[in-house]
Amino acid sequence: MAKVYFTRRIAPESVVEAYSRLGIELPGRVAVKVHSGEQGNQNFLKPAFWKPMVGMVHGTIVECNTAYGDAAGGVRDHSEAHWRLMKEHGWTDLFDVDLMDEEGPDEVWSIPGARILKENHVGRHIMDYDSMLVLAHFKGHPMGGYGGALKQLSIGCASRAGKALIHSAGKTDDRFETWKVHASKDDFTQAMADAAMSVMDRFRGRIAFINVMKNLSVDCDCCVVAEDPCMEDIGILASLDPVAIDQACIDLVLASDDPGRDHFMERVNSRNGIHTIEAAAELGYGSREYELIEF
Repeated sequence: MAKVYFTRRIAPESVVEAYSRLGIELPGRVAVKVHSGEQGNQNFLKPAFWKPMVGMVHGTIVECNTAYGDAAGGVRDHSEAHWRLMKEHGWTDLFDVDLMDEEGPDEVWSIPGARILKENHVGRHIMDYDSMLVLAHFKGHPMGGYGGALKQLSIGCASRAGKALIHSAGKTDDRFETWKVHASKDDFTQAMADAAMSVMDRFRGRIAFINVMKNLSVDCDCCVVAEDPCMEDIGILASLDPVAIDQACIDLVLASDDPGRDHFMERVNSRNGIHTIEAAAELGYGSREYELIEF
């Protein structure tokens, strides 16, 4: 049974303590996957919050460009603007930062056993790293229902072409065409689970996950105009299993008596977000069964 460590204390030092409970030492050069926050977004977790954790593993902050472009109001779809925003948000002031798909060609990984995607396109620089620390802000998502560890592994590590493939459920890697493909909710969430598996395979035994349940909006940090949080903060979780940690977050929301719980879960359920967790478990790289260890 997977172990998920949980604390209700939300502070930079608690992130470090949660990681320490995992008993893992990430080797070599460590890629630290975060969500850098879209321009105008008010809910993303700021660089200073992550500073002690990133410093502990001597990590490099990694991100990839987005697929949605200016039509959605975002600026992170090309490297020049993305770099400017990383500076505006303070990431480059505190950390070494790497846009993994800034230069091509992409790394293209086949995904044996996948249900929807046959290959995943990831930022070329991912091959420069020996291990990965996934720092996820757990919250809702307009398309995936929720965003956590599995989303960071899938869409988060995918290049622009990779994001297009996931959003179109494998139909196209053209980011301008992907929005014309009406993939079903189940196919999209399955594609996320497929893509995440390829990153897990790359870093198996050398990867760890931390989810922070703070600023619990139904919208993602990729939204320029995001709804304000609808629930009180819950806590910090850490695990070596991306499926277990996301399942534990959902279970903590369901167990809450917060008046915003139903609104949050309506977003998750209306997009069938749980299917990403179900699909990942069926693919065998994580378990929905876990032991929650509170400290």
